[in-house]
Amino acid sequence: MTFEIRPFHLAFPVNDLEAARNFYGNVLGCSEGRSSEHWIDFDLFGHQIVTHLCRGSREVATNDVDGKEVPIPHFGVVLALDDWSELAERVRAAGVQFVVEPQIRFTGQVGEQATMFFIDPCGNALEFKALTDLKQLFAK
Repeated sequence: MTFEIRPFHLAFPVNDLEAARNFYGNVLGCSEGRSSEHWIDFDLFGHQIVTHLCRGSREVATNDVDGKEVPIPHFGVVLALDDWSELAERVRAAGVQFVVEPQIRFTGQVGEQATMFFIDPCGNALEFKALTDLKQLFAK
């Protein structure tokens, strides 16, 4: 199946809208779209994410991927390597702690990729990755 890449939409819970506004807007560099006292739209590399104010806690599990425990659930974007490197430096400069430090995983294998994981101030896990060969994104 061939298809034109279209922006995705993801709505997810946060327990502090102002912390989310600062993190997604200032740390990640997402421009802000529409908002209300209960939610904020952001442009995440051309995709629409929406933080929704929800009180309460959520469990985060982990799963072993290439020898690292990665948080589940998580979301993010596949970037060009230069954009990935720039984002890694911006996140590091902001003092965000990485769950998985920026690194290359699946070295020498199909799907070799740069990856990093970190948690937003509301407990949502994010992964950003970059492949030198984007055709390998879905390779087996």
